[in-house]
Amino acid sequence: MLIDGEAVAAATGDWIEVDNPANGAVISQVPKGSAADAEAALEAASRAFKTWAVTPAAERARLLMKAAAIVQERRDHLATLLTTEQGKPLPDARKEIDGAAETLRFYAEEAKRIGGDIAPPNAPNARSLVIRQPLGVVVAIVPWNYPVSLLAWKIAPALAAGCTVVAKPPSETPLAVLGFVEAIIDAGLPRGSLNAVTGTSDEVGRALVRSPMAQMVAFTGSTESGIDIYREAAPTLKKLNLELGGQTALVVFADSDLGRAVADGVKRSFRNAGQICNGVNRILVQNAVADAFTDRFVQATRALRVGGGFDDPAPDLGPMLNDAGLQRVQRHVDDAVTRGANLVHGGERLTDGFLAAGRFYPPTVLTGATGEMLVMREETFGPVVGISTFAEVDEAIAAANATPYGLVTYVYTNDLNTMFRAAEGIESGTVSVNNVAPDSFFAPYGGWKQSGLGVELSARGMEEFQRLKHIRIELNA
Repeated sequence: MLIDGEAVAAATGDWIEVDNPANGAVISQVPKGSAADAEAALEAASRAFKTWAVTPAAERARLLMKAAAIVQERRDHLATLLTTEQGKPLPDARKEIDGAAETLRFYAEEAKRIGGDIAPPNAPNARSLVIRQPLGVVVAIVPWNYPVSLLAWKIAPALAAGCTVVAKPPSETPLAVLGFVEAIIDAGLPRGSLNAVTGTSDEVGRALVRSPMAQMVAFTGSTESGIDIYREAAPTLKKLNLELGGQTALVVFADSDLGRAVADGVKRSFRNAGQICNGVNRILVQNAVADAFTDRFVQATRALRVGGGFDDPAPDLGPMLNDAGLQRVQRHVDDAVTRGANLVHGGERLTDGFLAAGRFYPPTVLTGATGEMLVMREETFGPVVGISTFAEVDEAIAAANATPYGLVTYVYTNDLNTMFRAAEGIESGTVSVNNVAPDSFFAPYGGWKQSGLGVELSARGMEEFQRLKHIRIELNA
């Protein structure tokens, strides 16, 4: 672990094994931290905050730029760690590291733009200044599917704003995260300004969330875990930024570019073996093009290749991370078939040849899906998609909104009226029209309903890590 600028073992001496999902082999171990380790990291961050909070923005920006350069220098090493522990194809892992470095660069620039306002006076001799100040110690907790990029989304704006951070890497994929944190520390950050404590959510995570030293928890993960964090954080009234689960719909209207919708839909349904919060879980297709879309979608899905992350050429899908994920995927498939869906491709764990040793599941397509099926109302978080149909725009909007989630929705149409009706009527933090790239450094990214609280990315994402202060001055008469 990395606490107060030092690499340390757990106070208990216990360890957590990390395995490779492509073959099940144990590849490393990391310290199994305790509540005492979490406390030590929070104390280090609290001490460092006094210095880091008043460090000039230009200096914070310089160190973040240097950190980005170091991350980029170590890109291949970090990507190799990530593919080994998480399973995603190596090109995708490299892309994740590149994105994390770019996040550091973006917020290095934003650090220099932190400003305030002069509010209108409420009396002739009064002046009101509104300034932004850093919140304090931030706890950053990330999941295993995109651990480096999602941690960058939290660390970069927090440090840029003047906060200090205690990160909790995921127990399943801690190696690349620890390497990423080490790279940032190596840029010359003050001791304790960035820390990382590995361990279980029940002990380390809970201790971090409960502590009054933490002023904010920034978390990405399941809705259930987010609700638990909400409950545990309530006694200390700390700020929460939660990016939670999704049940993402791809809505395809008859006037859309069908080829583009198919290609993008296949990409977003099965990328990272479907283990992505804004991956397509269900597809809603207008009746007039349903058969043509489905035929082309299934054909494109059958062309995808499943394999190990280091295969050359790179596969389209790597393994799933753990057995729990495989079981959830199979449960969703079996439930859909039992309720009348047609299994047109995939549907069973792959066990041929070298795939037998790993956790491989094929890209799976279910047609004739209906709203009561698990695949259409719960987050599958695997390479499975259900396809259903609709007649009119309002029916499509209602179907898209028919879950408690509201993270991202993808809409394909070339009709301006349909585009605005759907984009404004769908209850999602992001609606992507004719594309499946929902996030941008220049726009806020956050969930509606049970998909979260607050936003990430953009200048608004950095504002989450700041407090507003009003300074009212009365002048001599």
